[in-house]
Amino acid sequence: MDNITALGGDVYEIDTRMAGFSGITAGYLILGDRPCLVETGTSTSAPVVRDALTSLGVGPRDLATVVVTHIHLDHAGGVGDIAGFYPEAEIVVHEKGARHLADPSRLMASARMVWGDRLDTLFGELSPTEASRIRALGDTGAIDLGNGRTLSSHYSPGHAKHHVGLVDSGTGDLYVGDAAGVYLPQTGDLRPATPPPDFDLRTALDSISLFEALGPQRLLFSHYGPVTDVQETLERSAEELRVWVDLTRQARSEGLDLDHAVAMVRDRTRERYAALKADEATAEQFELLSGAPSNVAGIMHWLDRVQP
Repeated sequence: MDNITALGGDVYEIDTRMAGFSGITAGYLILGDRPCLVETGTSTSAPVVRDALTSLGVGPRDLATVVVTHIHLDHAGGVGDIAGFYPEAEIVVHEKGARHLADPSRLMASARMVWGDRLDTLFGELSPTEASRIRALGDTGAIDLGNGRTLSSHYSPGHAKHHVGLVDSGTGDLYVGDAAGVYLPQTGDLRPATPPPDFDLRTALDSISLFEALGPQRLLFSHYGPVTDVQETLERSAEELRVWVDLTRQARSEGLDLDHAVAMVRDRTRERYAALKADEATAEQFELLSGAPSNVAGIMHWLDRVQP
């Protein structure tokens, strides 16, 4: 299948084809003794992910674990569907997100307020998962991949209060979710992901420092793909956060409303990203990955909280 890329170490990147796009959201299969899927993608992507697993030899009774870095719908919207396809799989998530996978009603209502009619096209509906199948992680935890190989979880809020990073003991890979921002492999661009309501600058920077301290060999971005230049990428991730926060703070101090603040930040950051100077499709893909309105709104929400 053309949406599967072997990354070595029995790790396979799966393009979930979110909303029909390529290169937006990746899931990862660790095909060890106890196969583990990291990130499901959206609900509408679940059949795409299932077909990819089937082509890699993972049948309905073979998948041992499904783990998500956090419960945002582009990462975990397909959990209920995937749980149905793979009845033996344990579903693993941070404890602050577990109840929303068991009962997604509040999460979906909130998402519909944000996305409106676009919700169905972009994400679909998160189906509930039986509570008995969900394992809630604390600040740290471990997932057994078989043959002594583990996936260790590390609480990394800042982007979201239910976010974890995941380190594979067999490869040194760190699954960063959205805590290090979003990466566009075509251009090498890196942009922050700072949506409301949970974004917090200090916590986000602390999470990046934690990732550095873990000493990973490679970063696996949910958006999108593997990066081997770990130190430089994490340093850039922190720099991007500071740039966006400084500009949004300036816009707020000038009394700009959200729309005008977004326009200002978008204009002042445009030169940082090759994707925005590329073809229209690449620019659209980058904006869908990490939209300026969502980023600025999240920073504004944080500033209102800490600097009323």
